[in-house]
Amino acid sequence: MFLVGMMGAGKTTAGRIIARRLKRPFYDSDHEVERRCGVRIPLIFEIEGEPGFRAREAALIGELSALEDVVLATGGGAVLAEANRRCLAGRGTVIYLHAQPAALYERVRQDKNRPLLATADPLARLESLYAARDPLYREIADIVLDTGRQSVQNLARQLLSQLREEWKLSA
Repeated sequence: MFLVGMMGAGKTTAGRIIARRLKRPFYDSDHEVERRCGVRIPLIFEIEGEPGFRAREAALIGELSALEDVVLATGGGAVLAEANRRCLAGRGTVIYLHAQPAALYERVRQDKNRPLLATADPLARLESLYAARDPLYREIADIVLDTGRQSVQNLARQLLSQLREEWKLSA
């Protein structure tokens, strides 16, 4: 099961809850990149640029999406690479956690670990990223769930309920 969506949509937090309830291992591709590199993502961007980071991300998504019965939260830009979209769509259930740019901005505006938002107008940047990525998320999503203003606990409950109904999961 793979969670996709913009930064701040709740992929990591909801993913951890879902994995715990389904008794499955949880991975976050951004955290795995940081763990394996031994540095934070902003430093990777500074040294290698976005293309260097995206190459590392793609290798990890290829590896982690091949594992059985995992919950994987991908980075917000993972869907930019067609190879990543093919991996995710072909190897499991893809859940798009959708939120509008204004709501995302409220969630991430204080987070200094978001190199793509290190601009004079981070909300405009989020709107631009959303416009480019929303169609890609929708292209591969089996389920689109609007995160809205609900708590992550409610979001996880709603998602688990939908998965049980549609995929006959037991949890």
